[in-house]
Formats: sequence, structure tokens, C-alpha cells
Amino acid sequence: MRVDELINDLQDMIAEAKSVPLTGGKVLVESEKIYDILDEIQETLPAEVRQAKNIVADRSQIISEAKKEAEDIIRAAEERKKAMIDQSEVMRAAKAEAAELMNDVKAKAAEMRKAANDYVENIMKKTDDAITAQLTELRKTRQNLRITKKSN
Repeated sequence: MRVDELINDLQDMIAEAKSVPLTGGKVLVESEKIYDILDEIQETLPAEVRQAKNIVADRSQIISEAKKEAEDIIRAAEERKKAMIDQSEVMRAAKAEAAELMNDVKAKAAEMRKAANDYVENIMKKTDDAITAQLTELRKTRQNLRITKKSN
């Protein structure tokens, strides 16, 4: 089960709990069931944290692949440039083309790095927001449990 589903279970359990008369809306819940759900949440959170770490690792892999592709393109451009050095007219054309290709490669590599960083940043923000929301909900639930426990 995912953490948000477990938190929903806690909320449902509290919503469906019987009211304790004359306590101002306090309810009676089975603490063992709540502790079981909290234990499941504690077991599930590390999996979601691992997923976030995998996303970060994927970002590194995308950037690494982009750098390798850029290096391969640059290497190919340099080899092509060397092969065209036979005649002076061909040499001038080769230099111009190589410079243009180098600029294109650098622009493409920068664009790929930016796109990869933006993608990973977006995924990491969504994951961070989800985990933060779930942790906030968990803390609220635990606080409600403590309040309920103290009032009994």
C-alpha cells in the first residue's frame, strides 16, 4: 500500500470512530489498528525515498549520456575536419563547417543538459511535494492520536 492510501485509512478510521459523549467531539479508536497502519507507513516511506533517489540517479545517467554523445559528435567533427585538409579551398570550407558543427554540438549539448535538469528538477519537486504532504498528514494524525490518547 502507498503512504497516501494508509493515511486515508487512518482518516477513515477516525471518521468512522464512535464519539465519546461529553468530550467535545473526541472519538474512541483502537490504538493497535492505528499503530499497525503507522508501522506500514514507516515501512513504505523508505521505498518512496528510494524511488526519489532512483530519479536522481536517472538524472545523472541522462546527463552522462548527453555528455558522451556530445563528445562523440565533437570527435567525429574533428576527424571529418582533418580529412578535409587536402586542398586550401577544401581546408577553408572544412574549418568553417567544423566551427559551425562545434557550435551546433555545444548548443545541442547545453540544450540536452538543460532539458534533463528541468525534467529531473520537476520530478524531484513532485516527489518532494508528495512526500512532504504525506509526512505532514502523518504528523497531524500522530498529533490527533496523542490528543485522543491523553484525553482517555
